[in-house]
Amino acid sequence: MNLASTALLAMAMSTDAFAAAVGKGTALQKPRWSEALRTGAIFGVIEALTPLAGWALGLAASSYVKAWDHWIAFVLLGVLGLRMLAGALRTPEANAQEKPARHGFWLLAITGFATSIDAMAVGVGLAFLDVDIVPVAAAIGLATFAMVTVGVMVGRLLGNIAGRWAEAIGGVLLIGIGSVILYEHLTAL
Repeated sequence: MNLASTALLAMAMSTDAFAAAVGKGTALQKPRWSEALRTGAIFGVIEALTPLAGWALGLAASSYVKAWDHWIAFVLLGVLGLRMLAGALRTPEANAQEKPARHGFWLLAITGFATSIDAMAVGVGLAFLDVDIVPVAAAIGLATFAMVTVGVMVGRLLGNIAGRWAEAIGGVLLIGIGSVILYEHLTAL
């Protein structure tokens, strides 16, 4: 795998995490760069580890992972998207009072994992090719770190401008990403 294809793959794998990060940024009360970097680090590490896990699983049992990855992504992204939509539908006063200064680690980890299921599937596919998985996984993790960090800060701007609408759009995007993953896998059968 050459440098250009690795960079394109890394960017493609980080786009859904960027969308989730924008939603996370809108859900916070004026996130700071420290929170954006923390969120980016959590997502980036998870996004770097999942292709490694997929690669290992691909070597051992690729048919099992491929059979369920789209359902896992669909359910996790759908639940997180619905949660964001529910938050957007609350009254403005309730949203203003309940906006946290930062998200909990486990919420970020679950969101990061949900958006990295496709990277795991890529790792499974790369197990069948003669690809050095470590640089590819590192590139995916670094791209995700950068995209998520920027996404949280974009969410901060959108939160100030659009408030609940931005959170609703983020929820719809997560549901949409999960639905597209499910549709692509079901129609490819």
